[in-house]
Amino acid sequence: MSILVTGAAGFIGYSLAERLLRDGAEVVGVDNLTPYYEVALKEARLARLEGHNRFRFVRLDLADRAGCAALFAGDRFDTIVHLAAQPGVRYSIENPLAYVDANLLGFAHVIEGARAQQVGHFVFASSSSVYGGSRKLPFAESDKVDHPITLYGATKKANELAAHSYAHLFRLPCTGLRFFTVYGPWGRPDMALFKFTRGILAGEPIPVFNDGRMVRDFTYVDDVVEAVARLMALPPAGGEDAEGTGAPYRIVNIGNSRPVELLDFIHALEDCLGRKAKLDLLPMQPGDIAATMADPTRLEQVIGFRPATPVEVGVRRFVEWYLSYYGGEARPSADTSRGVTAGSV
Repeated sequence: MSILVTGAAGFIGYSLAERLLRDGAEVVGVDNLTPYYEVALKEARLARLEGHNRFRFVRLDLADRAGCAALFAGDRFDTIVHLAAQPGVRYSIENPLAYVDANLLGFAHVIEGARAQQVGHFVFASSSSVYGGSRKLPFAESDKVDHPITLYGATKKANELAAHSYAHLFRLPCTGLRFFTVYGPWGRPDMALFKFTRGILAGEPIPVFNDGRMVRDFTYVDDVVEAVARLMALPPAGGEDAEGTGAPYRIVNIGNSRPVELLDFIHALEDCLGRKAKLDLLPMQPGDIAATMADPTRLEQVIGFRPATPVEVGVRRFVEWYLSYYGGEARPSADTSRGVTAGSV
């Protein structure tokens, strides 16, 4: 099977590509190695993938229409997993046009390539951010998500709508993945776990917003990869869309459904590092929401699996990787002016 994975140098993209290669697939990975966070980490992920003889890397900005056309003219794919995006909630406030280019224009180019090739399954990353400021927990795919509170969430909702139209008009099987706060080894330096680990090791105060009264559905990356790999093999045949149009389209939450208070998450990290954190308690930031929690019922119905790795286990595995990768040093891992992203993908 030939599979295109966009965002292959990213956290989830790398983790999925590695799994697919172990399973025997031929993988073409695309990434533009944007410097949103340290490029060296992305290059290290790619180096591991390039150790497989069934992996080929294409450096490409998906907003480049001619470049995307050349990609799809030169290769044919059985499945496309589109994970490339400009991530981050708060950064979308600072640099909105980056999200227009990557998350809207780039998405359009890739799904059009999928349509032109009539691929067997187009799988794409959405986000729990589409639920906006909803206070109804848990979040279910049937909930109305018409009022995202950040541009990042709005672009992900737009992706879902575009995919549904392609599924309806062109019978392109599409599955959208609403990820909930993915964490684990090789993770993103702009997210809370990475920054908290760096700060604790450096003996520096760590910023904790909403005075620590944040609740997140932390989902371990291996569980996410397992769910995505199973979904890839089961393209929707039709009738799974919430509106009942008969389009071969589905949306699924991928979350642990066991929300954890941010202070408890920090305590688990302290236990693993053997050090206490210095907390800098701050007010809620624009674009943040107080709590997230996935309803995993639909995911379990489709693939017979739901994420279940406890936070204590996942945090320990992350810390083991971090200390191995950085040698136990407190390394700057992202532009701290962007704040901590706790819940975006």
